[in-house]
Order: sequence, then structure tokens, then C-alpha cells
Amino acid sequence: MGVAVRGILLDESVLFVEESNGNTFFQSGAEPLLRRLQYSNIRTGISHGLGVSAQKETFLQSIAMLYSLDSFMLNTSSIDVSLSEILLAWGDIGGRCLYVTSCLNEGDLCHKLINQDWLIVIIGAKGVGVVENSKVIFINSLEELPLAVCRFNKKVSDESVLTVGYVMKPSREEDFAKRGAFPLHPTQNGLMFVPLTFNLPLASQLREVDVVIHKATDEVVSIGLSDSSKCATKTFYTKGMQELERYFQDHHDCCVVDPLDNISSVLDRLKIQQILLGLEDLKADGRCRIRAPHFLKVDDFNDHNLGKRLSEVGLFLPSIVKPQVACGVADAHDMAIVFRTEDFKSLQVPLPVVVQEYVDHSSLLYKFYVLGEKVFYAIKNSTPNADVFLSSFEKDGHKPIIFNSLKSLPTSKVAVDPKTSEQFLDLELVKDAAKWLRNILNLTIFGFDVVIQEGSRDHVVVDVNYLPSFKEVPDEVAIPAFWDAIQNAHELRRAKPT
Repeated sequence: MGVAVRGILLDESVLFVEESNGNTFFQSGAEPLLRRLQYSNIRTGISHGLGVSAQKETFLQSIAMLYSLDSFMLNTSSIDVSLSEILLAWGDIGGRCLYVTSCLNEGDLCHKLINQDWLIVIIGAKGVGVVENSKVIFINSLEELPLAVCRFNKKVSDESVLTVGYVMKPSREEDFAKRGAFPLHPTQNGLMFVPLTFNLPLASQLREVDVVIHKATDEVVSIGLSDSSKCATKTFYTKGMQELERYFQDHHDCCVVDPLDNISSVLDRLKIQQILLGLEDLKADGRCRIRAPHFLKVDDFNDHNLGKRLSEVGLFLPSIVKPQVACGVADAHDMAIVFRTEDFKSLQVPLPVVVQEYVDHSSLLYKFYVLGEKVFYAIKNSTPNADVFLSSFEKDGHKPIIFNSLKSLPTSKVAVDPKTSEQFLDLELVKDAAKWLRNILNLTIFGFDVVIQEGSRDHVVVDVNYLPSFKEVPDEVAIPAFWDAIQNAHELRRAKPT
């Protein structure tokens, strides 16, 4: 087994452009690269030569501080001294160092670095990737660097190492990366992570990876809703995601966690409510009941029979009103709590909606996370009981409570007491439900929310979502479980007959 890359030194010329007036700007792709390297589990630094201005040196140091990088001066006339300073700062990194430059006239410097067992990456020159028996890598743009590092690391690593390509919006990627979820260096169970970008040809990137994970809900443009759990929900994605979808359709051997068709149920709140009705099959003597909330699809708030229809399905006010579309549109999380039937007429929640039972649950929400066969949970403050809402409702002039569930959920101010909260939870029952959901939805990584009804102690599943952040679970527990779930999904895929 060879030695993988554990240190990257970026010449400032590949990151920045300096104008004649001294102002310095990022090159295209430089900021995303620095964010990724910041949490990549690889030591990273910025280098510059002797000739930079004091203004630019100050700028480089500020950027290094912002992205938790090191800043070094490379003196080509005394490169051994410069390298000693780098190794002193980085210590024993346990792997190879890589120097990234766009300057083809740095032959002497590159030669000296190669003699010190460094790898060289040259950007902007026509190349063919890692050249056999060479320590020089040619790539066309900065965005190719993570893939080039993973390619080299896989070449020198054990054959069982898997390259995992991931697709998600930058803010979500950074949330995962900050927790150490996406290292460019092999994890303890043999995974390396590389971002897939729609700015480069997808086919060439996908040929380099063994597994793909995605948060396709970040790439939804619109959703064609259905009236039945048996009918497919039509999902319309961004142009880049459509290209990825076509690749999956044309390459059935590509391992995807999870296939796009499998997430369609969690995009449609009506469909997921209909699926949750099957939880009734988990009833057993002497145990609590786990169930779906009562619900009704509403297409028109001016329906004269709305009150009757609500009562026929066991819905009483207050009730919570949610758009049927669960994501992909700006107002998918705009919701309301309604106290009077007549208030539906002026409601500003986008139709069609799912009117859902409001369960009195002592202001406690149990968030469950399924990572493969492992199940974790956290307890959070939730909305108050109906009587508290009714009191507030009367003070506010009998108006519905409007909120965005991602931003302004009207939670109780009472502190959560985990010991008191856990005594009401039938954990084994919910784990059985998690296993049932995993099989029904055919998903590897998902989450669902449970509230426990006062009095009956019914465990009610009020929401299901795909690839949640599971940020309430400690990183040292959640991240290895995340990696194991991906690896196990790959092993299961390989075991299936083609």
C-alpha cells in the first residue's frame, strides 16, 4: 500500500487574481475549494514567493486565518529552508504532500519538491490525469482538485477503499463537512468523499466514484402531486440533477444511496400520510400504539362541506395545515394552526394542503434518525398544547397562527428534561416503526418525528424527511454510523444479482 496525500500547498496564483490597482479577487472555484479543504482532514496551506506586495501578503494571511489554513513563503533559492518551515508547522502528517500551481515556469521549484517526495499538480495545462510512473498531475481547473486527490489516494490505498461522490447544496455540504463527514483521506472504514459538481461533465466524475449520495430535495424545481399512494409523484429537478438522473437510468450498476425514485414519497405530504396508516400493523397487546395522525387533503378552502369532512376523518380544531408539497417550492414550509372552520377561507397556505391532527404532546418532540440499521433520537422543545394556543389565539383576536416550520416554529419555552421525557417513550416500539419504514420506503438514511399524545400515550409520527442533518446526535457517534450506512448500502448492492 502506498502513502496517501495528507498535505496540500496551494500557490496563491491558483487562488487569486490581482488587478493593477492592487485589489485581489478569488479565482473561479477558489472559495468552494478552500471551504472543502478546511474540513477535509488534510493539512492545507497557501504559499507565495518573495515578490508579493505587503498589501497582498496581508490579504493572504487574512484568507489563511479565515479558512484555518497556513501561510508560507516559498524561497526558491533556499527551498530546503522553506520546506523545513512547512514540515515544522505541519508536523508528522502521516502522508504525502502535494503542491498545486498554475505556473509552468516553476520547473526548478517543482523539481526540488519532487526530490523531496512531493507530488505536483499543474492547473490549466492539458493533461491526462495521473501519469503512470510520474509525480505530476495535470488538471484543467480548481474544481477538479478534490477528484484528483481522491484518485491518487485510491490508487495508493487498499483496493477496498471506496470513493463516495456527493451532491447537495453548499450550505448543507458545509454543515456535514464541519462535522468531519466528508474527508478526502480514507476513513477508518475505507471511504473517501468527493463533491460532484454540475460545472464539470458528470459522466467523467461518476466514472471515478464507487457510491453516490445525494440530497436531491435540494435540487427540486417542482413536484407533480398525486391523489393516491399507489400513483407515482412526478418530480422535476434542476438541469444538473436531470443529467445525474439520466446517468443513473443508463448505468444500472451505479450504486446510489438512495435511488431518486425511492425519495418520492417524502416529497408529498399526502403520500407519506397514506403510507403511515400502515403503522397500525405494529399493534401488539400490552404496548403503546404507534400511528399516523388523522388527516384530510383539501383542495379548496371555500368548500362548504369542509367542517363536515374534517369531522368525518376524526379531525377537530385546532388543526395544523401543511402544503401537500413537502419541498422544492419557496412556500413548502409555510404552515398554519387553525382554530375555527371559517378561518380556512382567508388562509394563506398554498393549496392543495394536508390538514393534520394537532396532538397534545406536552411540548416534546422526539426526532428519530435512521442511518442504515442504526437508529438514534434526540428530544426537543415543540409547540405547546392546544389550550395554550387557544389562550394565545383569543388574545390575538381569533387569528390563525401562521409560521414557517424551518424558521419560526412556535415552540414552548419550558426546558426539556430528558429523564422525565424518556419515561414516556416506548423506544423499542419506535425502533420497530423505524425498521418498518426503512423497508416500506426502501431508504437508507432518513428521519422522522414522533410526538406522544397526552392521555392515550399514542406515539404519533408527524413528519418524515430524507437525509436529515442528524445534528442533535454527537458527531463521534453519528458520523461513523453515517459512513457505515453508506458502506453497507454498497455491500448490499454488490451482493444483489445483476
